[in-house]
Amino acid sequence: MASPNNTLGYIVIDGTETQIRGAALITDAKGFPLDFTRTDPLRPDQLSRILYGEAFGKYAKEKLILESLLDAVETDPQLWICNDPDILSPLREKSRVKTVMLEESPHVPLDAKGHIETTADPGVFLIQANENGAPMRAEFPGGIRPDEIQQTAAILTEAAGTMDVLEPFVRLDKALSFLASGAR
Repeated sequence: MASPNNTLGYIVIDGTETQIRGAALITDAKGFPLDFTRTDPLRPDQLSRILYGEAFGKYAKEKLILESLLDAVETDPQLWICNDPDILSPLREKSRVKTVMLEESPHVPLDAKGHIETTADPGVFLIQANENGAPMRAEFPGGIRPDEIQQTAAILTEAAGTMDVLEPFVRLDKALSFLASGAR
């Protein structure tokens, strides 16, 4: 699939031992939805949980939910953003698109918009995507090149000029809760 410019993709996978589900939202640089897909809840039976043991959650996230979501989106975004470290590397491998895990950080603002700062954690950086407010904590998959970090920061900084880059996660969580409630 082609990757149109100025599009961000968000992936959320959540669940419990009894149910796992996921959703993907592709937005333009203003945060307007362009594509949305979700999985039906996956409800493993007791035998599956016994046979897979502790590996079941990882298997379900990577092989069943993530692959299903990536197959269902109509266009790949310029950048995939997730909020789960367990799917960061598999998302990069399966999508072949720039990938980052983003979270809010408690840090004071960095020197300037677009500034990137290393942290003590390998592969984790602080990115000041907007003029004020805390920088975002950005975790990258292993083996990422410095130029990819710079490109990702530039994409996030550009998008932050017209939207709250973390807000689509709130929408995805609300959409999954709405769907789980059975309301239409």
